[in-house]
Amino acid sequence: MGLVGLRLEGSSVSVQGDGWAGIGWDWKDHDDIRRRLDRGADPEAWRGRRPLHRAAVFGSPEVVAELARRVADVDALENGVTALWEAVVSRKPDNARALAAAGADPWRRSLGGWSPGRLSLAGPTPDLFTAPPGEHLTDAERAAAQDATRLITALGSFHWDGTGLACVAGIDATEAIRRLEATPAPADIIDAALENPHTAERDETLRIVGVTSVPGGCAVTQPWGYAPQMPGVLTRLSVGTVCYGLYANPKSGNQGSVARDGAIEGWDLHPGGGPDEDDTPEEVLASYLYLYNAVAFTCAFAGLRPTGPRAVVGPPDLWVRLPERDYWKH
Repeated sequence: MGLVGLRLEGSSVSVQGDGWAGIGWDWKDHDDIRRRLDRGADPEAWRGRRPLHRAAVFGSPEVVAELARRVADVDALENGVTALWEAVVSRKPDNARALAAAGADPWRRSLGGWSPGRLSLAGPTPDLFTAPPGEHLTDAERAAAQDATRLITALGSFHWDGTGLACVAGIDATEAIRRLEATPAPADIIDAALENPHTAERDETLRIVGVTSVPGGCAVTQPWGYAPQMPGVLTRLSVGTVCYGLYANPKSGNQGSVARDGAIEGWDLHPGGGPDEDDTPEEVLASYLYLYNAVAFTCAFAGLRPTGPRAVVGPPDLWVRLPERDYWKH
């Protein structure tokens, strides 16, 4: 039947469903949340999930504290993580403090062996919790966090929906062009694509990519399409090295892929999407550091260190045209 909502009968209140009818992703209204709870809304269930986890990410500290007082276990798990983990990963320090004040354990091990408290040491609020003896970052983890800050700052903020990108380690633009057997692109096709890529001739513009050398390697970009992430492009670029491909699909979100030494190693990945249950410790840290920043994640995976966004948004070092072939074959 789904969520049914609240039904008033005189001075009494009966609750149908779990009591959260009409509540979506906004959990900031403390008065409304408290009123629902007082009327019998289930503090343990919202659409088959946990309200406290939703509030940790999308709520206010007051709502988090209210729910934390009402649940049986403030450290209950959803998808393998606690509400405190969700608050830390989502950069909601006030919500994390409210959870810790309610008894949540910052040092409980979670994905990849990380605890919320130790993970916070690598983020923007390293003083969020008082670390007990032995809880600290390694030199490599600290360096990764510093590199992430530098990279995200260097790239800045820009719109990347619809962009295709391949970041290749250890080769420059000239070598990338050689591997792709690409040729300089005609100026009129480039001008048409840049002016309005959606009305330009698709067969022509899809084979046009920009290539730019950056510290650590090179970037192949297409501000209007997915060409850099096609398997036939990635496998050619990755011979003897590694590259990460990204297509920022406006309809379905960021799609990532990995090619290593001429073979596809990973497909349908989710760069910038946060840590997963099966991630290694290194993958958890990277997913945390580059949360919601798929472009920076893509660059970091390949070890690229651009000093600005030009390699992604253009103008590139050179616009080139890919030869006609089936790029969906590996």
